[in-house]
Amino acid sequence: MNFQHTEDRRMLADTLNRFIAEQYGFDARDKIARSNEGFSTGMWQRFAELGVIGALFDEADGGFGGQGFDVAVVFESLGRGLVVEPFLDTLIVGRALAHAGNAAQRARIASFIDGSQIAALAHDEPGSHYEASRVSTRAEKNGEGWVLQGAKGVVQHGEHADVLLVSARTAFNPPGGEFDEAGISLFLVPRDAKGVSVRGYRKIDGGRAAEVKLDNVMLGADALVGTQDAGFATLEHASGYGLLALAAEAVGAMDVARDHTLEYLRTRKQFGAPIGSFQALQHRMADVLLEIEQARSAVINAAAAIDAPRVQRERALSAAKYTIGRIGARVAEEAIQLHGGIGMTWELPLAHYAKRLVMIDHQLGDEDHHLARYIALEHAAA
Repeated sequence: MNFQHTEDRRMLADTLNRFIAEQYGFDARDKIARSNEGFSTGMWQRFAELGVIGALFDEADGGFGGQGFDVAVVFESLGRGLVVEPFLDTLIVGRALAHAGNAAQRARIASFIDGSQIAALAHDEPGSHYEASRVSTRAEKNGEGWVLQGAKGVVQHGEHADVLLVSARTAFNPPGGEFDEAGISLFLVPRDAKGVSVRGYRKIDGGRAAEVKLDNVMLGADALVGTQDAGFATLEHASGYGLLALAAEAVGAMDVARDHTLEYLRTRKQFGAPIGSFQALQHRMADVLLEIEQARSAVINAAAAIDAPRVQRERALSAAKYTIGRIGARVAEEAIQLHGGIGMTWELPLAHYAKRLVMIDHQLGDEDHHLARYIALEHAAA
């Protein structure tokens, strides 16, 4: 297998890395992340103008990339800058519409690509504990349309999204109860629809999320995405791109944490010598470097498998997410410990990278969840 990126992807990475370094430095990023909006609409438009959002989607949907390695290249660069703009949910929602949406719904992807609309995934629920098939929100027929009732949690950028992709149960007594994969449907819900209430809050790693309540939200028949009761497959497909994106983002953040730590070891002196000359610290840093390369290999494997048959694809994605969760936590811990007390200060960018690495583990399932999922998929393939 050739692990070298194509010339177009290398150019995309170079352009994005340069833009982030020049226009999205840590001070600018910190101001954006701590703002009332939790992201910058102006910066979002600039990312769109650069074609960064378009790189996440196929030509058929108005983009110019869309392959697994395109997604990995973009999100690795975003991870290096701790970018808080709504790339992840734009990717997941756009991929869901591309996979199962009708012509009108797929046409909406163009508004995501040009930055004129923001989409958010409203799937997680209080108490779901990463189980993607645990959906209690209900959608009942109302003439030709639907009525939604329920609650969603940790909706990224939910306060400012133009549209929400909401999962709801449309079959209420399946054999597996609220955990059954059958009977889940997906709906496009305008954030300002009557009955939708949003409570926003600041996230520990920067940016904002929201709790969303759906109180007798009335929708037309055209709100249903794909086939009734068959939304889980679309959700799994789209979330797979999200898992790949998070894994690649983590590798980008790890690279920066590594660079900052190496620089500190070279410059911080104790007993008249750089602490990087101490053998015990060299051994610890060597282990970190090896772990990061293992994480990078897991991302490459996941990107290569994104279009593979389901079991092969999902095993590679869960393996990558498990690997990222385990290694991300170790890189964060080692980087802070090797910096000493200064590593925990708010003013040092390293602390923010460490927090982001820890929080990535909890998005779309943590390492324990994906280890169990990988084992289950292994048994299914046997």
